Amino acid sequence: MTQTTTTALTNKPAWVDLSSTDAPGSRDFYAQLFGWNLEVSEDPQYGGYATAKIGEHSAGGIGPKQEGDSSPTAWSLYIGTDDIDALAAKVQSAGGTVVAPPFDVGDQGQMAVFTDPTGAFFSAWQAAQMTRFVSGTPNTYGWAELNSRGIERAITFYETVFDWTTSKSPMGDGQEYTQFEHDGEPIAGALEMNPAIPTEVPSYWMAYFIADDVDAAYRKALDLGAKEMVAPADFPGGRFAIVSDPQGATFGLMNVQQSQ
Repeated sequence: MTQTTTTALTNKPAWVDLSSTDAPGSRDFYAQLFGWNLEVSEDPQYGGYATAKIGEHSAGGIGPKQEGDSSPTAWSLYIGTDDIDALAAKVQSAGGTVVAPPFDVGDQGQMAVFTDPTGAFFSAWQAAQMTRFVSGTPNTYGWAELNSRGIERAITFYETVFDWTTSKSPMGDGQEYTQFEHDGEPIAGALEMNPAIPTEVPSYWMAYFIADDVDAAYRKALDLGAKEMVAPADFPGGRFAIVSDPQGATFGLMNVQQSQ
């Protein structure tokens, strides 16, 4: 990744990947759903990690779970940084937890894994050689949303760690939707987790992928073995749906209508 791209992605979503209990099955599902070309690395140090390609650009990754990892299949959000060691210290001082301290990922860059004060996992990425992350176009990453048990603590944390600002809008039933922004650019969303969700479900980040036609992509996902979580519905400015893939990872589909 060039220095220009690295700088552009500092404190912004810089990568998404899936850690799967059935990596071949996951690769097949997403290849059919999004038209991704999954290139599995032959280098043993990457443990069978596959990069999702759309043309020449990288859209994300899918890898097998490491031995001893009992966590469920899930998508991970990475936030870009130009100093991952300083970021780890900042996370800790702001009340988060350093789950995996910064470590090298071959010659591609460095990553670390954290949780925020409400328990939501997220990762950080400091790029070296990795190619540009394509997003915001059909069949690529489009948005991230934090579902939090303790949203105000989470908001303060992300404002402190990444210099994000926030704006809020009503959702109905007395709820508010928080939009994180960086340098005036929308970065991600956040909301208080519905109290009806079982208490054993922790706070979590969820990735949304862009679909030209949310309803068609939703039906295709179900035909490929996904399960319905939230059927297609409108939101101010667009349409979305949420599904769980055949290996159990939850993700969203979305389409944002451009202003005329």
